[in-house]
Amino acid sequence: MLKESSAYYPEGVVDVGILVVSLFKNPLQDAALNFLADVLLQKRRAAIPVTAVLGAFHVATRYLRLPPVEVRKVLGEMLETGSPAFYPYVRPDDALDALEYAAYYRVESWDGYLVKLAKSIGNSIVYTLDEELRKVEGLIVVNPFPKELVEQYHEYMKSKLHGRTA
Repeated sequence: MLKESSAYYPEGVVDVGILVVSLFKNPLQDAALNFLADVLLQKRRAAIPVTAVLGAFHVATRYLRLPPVEVRKVLGEMLETGSPAFYPYVRPDDALDALEYAAYYRVESWDGYLVKLAKSIGNSIVYTLDEELRKVEGLIVVNPFPKELVEQYHEYMKSKLHGRTA
């Protein structure tokens, strides 16, 4: 059984978006794959909630319209590593706290869960691309990618959304 403590995950919690950008060709993909490899190999001891994998599938297939079979393959291979980085627990009390954070800070319920998890493991660190989380009191929001790569990613996504190729 995994220990829920800052000793086990001293470097934080990984958000869905970090997984999503690793799934398709874009300016952040290589950096995301390297970051996730470090987490899975525990060179960087952060928690990846198993629910984040499910969320990544949803975002990648529904919103980005990536092929479900390919996304399932990549995410399945990630899960099959059996890495201790995967955090499998979502207790009803955690969900209640997540909903409380979501309502209070007006963030997505998923983000409320990340806040709850980060605070419960004792470090309050969330690795994310989501700038909205900066408004959460006591949370340390870390974008693990260089600013210029993030800017390139946003430009790339804008061009894709407007039907142009980058």
